[in-house]
Amino acid sequence: QVQLVESGGGLVQPGGSLRLSCAASGSIFSINGMGWYRQAPGKQRELVAAIRRGGSTNYADSVKGRFTISRDNTKNTVYLQMNSLKPEDTAVYYCNILLSWGDYWGQGTQVTVSS
Repeated sequence: QVQLVESGGGLVQPGGSLRLSCAASGSIFSINGMGWYRQAPGKQRELVAAIRRGGSTNYADSVKGRFTISRDNTKNTVYLQMNSLKPEDTAVYYCNILLSWGDYWGQGTQVTVSS
């Protein structure tokens, strides 16, 4: 069993900040990559940010310069720092880890950006 527990979502005003966390536990031998995805109602789930085993990162163009993905390997935890939030960032955010034998998803955490 591999379990991912997300936290940090909530309601924030435009221009505000949130930090999402995702802690992985269970039968984890080697993490090849970790990422954050988001999905709004009626829309496809999209990649927001990812960090590879070697440390390289990539971001969706819509969040580049505002969001930062990071990890703490000792805690098997990935973070998403979200700054300058916009209403269009409103979505359910999911973390994902890629292991050698498959990938696993967190339960999702709601992020709402509204006045």
